[in-house]
Amino acid sequence: MPPRLFCFGLGYCATALARRLIGRGWSVAGTRRSGDNRGDLPAQNVTTHIFDRGRPLDDPAAALAGTTHLLVSVPPDDDAERHGDVVLDLHGGDIVALPDLTWVGYLSTTGVYGDRGGALVDESAALRPSGERGQRRVAAEAGWLGLHERHRLPVHVFRLAGIYGPGRSALDTVRAGRAHRVVKPGQVFSRIHIDDIVQVLEASIARPNPGAVYNVCDDDPAPPQDVIAHACALLGVTPPPEIPIEQARLSPMALSFYADNKRVDNSRIKHELGVRLRYPSYRDGLAALLAE
Repeated sequence: MPPRLFCFGLGYCATALARRLIGRGWSVAGTRRSGDNRGDLPAQNVTTHIFDRGRPLDDPAAALAGTTHLLVSVPPDDDAERHGDVVLDLHGGDIVALPDLTWVGYLSTTGVYGDRGGALVDESAALRPSGERGQRRVAAEAGWLGLHERHRLPVHVFRLAGIYGPGRSALDTVRAGRAHRVVKPGQVFSRIHIDDIVQVLEASIARPNPGAVYNVCDDDPAPPQDVIAHACALLGVTPPPEIPIEQARLSPMALSFYADNKRVDNSRIKHELGVRLRYPSYRDGLAALLAE
């Protein structure tokens, strides 16, 4: 029997990984919150299930049967009346009972580190998230790693920086006329191309290290206004004017991203997993996206 990947949350990252593994003969199943939309995944290789807090898997034993690898990309509940990791809460026991599970990946965020004033953080840094969303992520990470500690579940945590790729990049923002250059002096963000996320996950699958935590980001943390300016230059358009953050009319969600300022160390994915980033800088990634 081929390896079987089950994805709780067939979103951007999980779909990209599934596409690669299907090409290698894997079978794939996963969940969506509505409908039977598989994106561009081939229907003959993918089984989808409806799943959210109010709709657990109808028959979890049947849905998860044969799963050898599990990817979880569903975020913790972001609701004043609901708290916790929905996958753990509804199906943690079902996952622990899987007899052939050799790898579990939980997709988290570098937001768990909080604000470091531009300092460098690695996986050993204390977790000091700035807001409630980050705190929920810390709790979810602890829950998944707790399954490793208590049940020897082969859990790996991946702390992702800002994700970009086809259809989700500064190029798309500029083309859509939604680009702004908000400036907060000294502010930098780390990023990661979707292709590099996939190669990190594949490398971990090939070299499981249960209990491991990995930062997944490129080598070039940069101010967001510089990324927009570079995208404009690639497209041959005039960049929007810079706006001091004090004058920018940002939503509370958008403003929360500017609360954290840090550089994220990605040495572990290189040294332990042997990853060589395809796009070590946003400049490389945007150039490749434009060429595509």
